Amino acid sequence: MSRALLAHVLHRPPLLASRSGAGARGLLASRIHPLRRLNCSAVEAAPGPTEEAPASPARKKRVVSGVQPTGMVHLGNYLGAIKNWVALQDLYETFFFIVDLHAITLPYDAPDLSKATRSTAAIYLACGIDSSKASIFVQSHVRAHVEMMWLLSSSTPIGWLNRMIQFKEKSRKAGDENVGVALLTYPVLMASDILLYQSDLVPVGEDQTQHLELTREIAERVNNLYGGRKWKKLGGRGGSLFKVPEALIPPAGARVMSLTDGLSKMSKSAPSDQSRINLLDPKDVIVNKIKRCKTDSFPSLEFDNPERPECRNLLSIYQIVTGKTKEEVVSECQDMNWGTFKTTLTDALIEHLQPIQARYEEIMSDPGYLDNVLLEGAGKASEIADITLNNVYQAMGFLRG
Repeated sequence: MSRALLAHVLHRPPLLASRSGAGARGLLASRIHPLRRLNCSAVEAAPGPTEEAPASPARKKRVVSGVQPTGMVHLGNYLGAIKNWVALQDLYETFFFIVDLHAITLPYDAPDLSKATRSTAAIYLACGIDSSKASIFVQSHVRAHVEMMWLLSSSTPIGWLNRMIQFKEKSRKAGDENVGVALLTYPVLMASDILLYQSDLVPVGEDQTQHLELTREIAERVNNLYGGRKWKKLGGRGGSLFKVPEALIPPAGARVMSLTDGLSKMSKSAPSDQSRINLLDPKDVIVNKIKRCKTDSFPSLEFDNPERPECRNLLSIYQIVTGKTKEEVVSECQDMNWGTFKTTLTDALIEHLQPIQARYEEIMSDPGYLDNVLLEGAGKASEIADITLNNVYQAMGFLRG
């Protein structure tokens, strides 16, 4: 996506080609339909509203999602997103990408971006994403993302963006001199990421639903402005240009909290590395972080006491990495003291992460394999994205070459 914004001859970016031989409230709350939260059961997709893009023979619904390559991928990214993707790839047609263009919305280290992008892709694979089931690619390797963002920006009122909560929070922390326009407009890029693929479902955490609401609003606005008979008069098929996607919120693990503050989300940007478990942390580091994590002075352990956010967070992490039910965890752990439980949690984390770490090292030792996975994934993604992009160019009245 870091290419010329409106190059209207679509082809694979030079980066991929060179390798071929070797991812408001406010006003919005009053305008948007409430998001319908769906579970992870497979259902058939309705016929697409645009020119048909390649789809799986079973006509599975389509899911897209991505993680930024900035910082280390941590337990929150894994339990809240990537681990759920492993199950989704068997139920849906899935597109998982490394969102490197989103990574530059705040100050970053340019020499590390490429390395971090490859590392994130390797973590996807190490965690169980299967390139024979899911398309895995780098966001900037599919040029349509940036072009579509520009087209959508022309129809997105600035007031909608000014009301985005995450923009307000991040800009306040960074300060006006360190905030670029991209931080304000990146929700439009997120909308582009989703709408390009005629996505049916988007896995989101509770803190991301506002961005999906904006995506839905943009889709409906563009459909109304340029779709239907207006598009047909310009030689198009007519109908909607975009599907309006639904939220797919996992039943557990969608919001993993900090180890130092049970009310704050586990984050790459938190200044203290003690606040998170990174997926590639060695055993001794995991032991130390869990030993020092914040707890409380209440007797016994429990999930549902609102005065004990750290207790709920640590029990939830244990539940997910062990695959146990909430009831099983309560039965096992409710009478433990913190020392005993921390040892139990540490052992479970190390046991769960060790195979991932071993597989990661194996993948990173074979760069040709990783390059081929990303090349193939970008090719599959481009086939679908280019169809959507061409439809929108046509509906908006552009002269195509």
